[in-house]
Amino acid sequence: MDAAHARACDTRRMPSRDLIGARLRAHLLAEPAETIASAAAHMLAVQAQEFVPARWALAVRSPGSPTLAQIDAAFESGALVRSWTQRGTLHIVPAADLAWVLSVTAARQTRAAIGVHREWGIDSRDVDVAERATRSALSGGNRLTRPEFAAVVAASGVDTSSSRGNHLLSALAVRGVLALGPLVPRAGGPTRDQYVVAADELDSPRVVSDPIAELFVGYVRSHGPASVADFRWWAGMPLGMARQAADAAGDRVVEVDDGLFALRDGGEPGVAASRVHALPAFDEYYLSYADRSGVCPLDRLPEVGPTRNGLVRPVLVAEGRVVGTWTHSLAVGRHTETPVAALWPGAGAAVAAEAGAALDAYAAFVSG
Repeated sequence: MDAAHARACDTRRMPSRDLIGARLRAHLLAEPAETIASAAAHMLAVQAQEFVPARWALAVRSPGSPTLAQIDAAFESGALVRSWTQRGTLHIVPAADLAWVLSVTAARQTRAAIGVHREWGIDSRDVDVAERATRSALSGGNRLTRPEFAAVVAASGVDTSSSRGNHLLSALAVRGVLALGPLVPRAGGPTRDQYVVAADELDSPRVVSDPIAELFVGYVRSHGPASVADFRWWAGMPLGMARQAADAAGDRVVEVDDGLFALRDGGEPGVAASRVHALPAFDEYYLSYADRSGVCPLDRLPEVGPTRNGLVRPVLVAEGRVVGTWTHSLAVGRHTETPVAALWPGAGAAVAAEAGAALDAYAAFVSG
């Protein structure tokens, strides 16, 4: 646990069983949403730099056993997009929420990228020129693959070689110029590529009167009970700004314990569900808190991550607590292989059987 993480930990918490039960329900893991779209709307932003696992994160929060194709249909329809919404990291968000979320997070992300842009020789003029070329190419409902986007920008005189094209793509996404939308087909396995689309041509943007308050409410709705420090980490903002967001939320949230906030109308905490979940890499349930020790043993946190190279492993969760990890390859020709569980000592035979069923559901999702 790093120093910032340790400072954020607070032992003045709800009884752990109540806290875990409430979070399972907030994350739609105790009971799924009514539809895929409502699951995405409830979660607001699902971390998605690994795109197939992120689609599984939506599937486990949706009713029935949705296939990968059904999740992808939400991108094809324009209901969902993927963009760099916070912390310089890709997230899946409802298209209607993209603009107002970026109105809170874009400025800080732009400042944070200055050093990286300097290393790659990208200046504001490059981004401006790339923006004009991209807006022209995408107007009227057009869409581009990533290589086509790079070619359009290069034709305008801006170098897109090496990683420059990717940095320009993310810079324009943060500016609200573009987003990643419908899926680009991939032969032989689940696709991980999306078409680039114009962000200002997305359907029906939601108008929010106080975006910073709405961001805090959205986080608490999908992650609470949670602290301001937890929200600060998730949103990627300074502590003072996070406190401002909590204050702006007003009576829409309630402090259910010292420093822990939940929705005012969130109901009773409930109890931890007995079901075992196979959650993907970077899942919100584990990752999106300053203090992750409530759901994972301290000595196992380095194993799950974030590791030194930034990875967060897929986890097996029983009664709301991490009890192991799992692996699966998405390489062409290997995506049909059986996922492999690595349960920790003491998990027990019943948990192992449920973990196997959960991984079977994931395998069916990926191959479906």
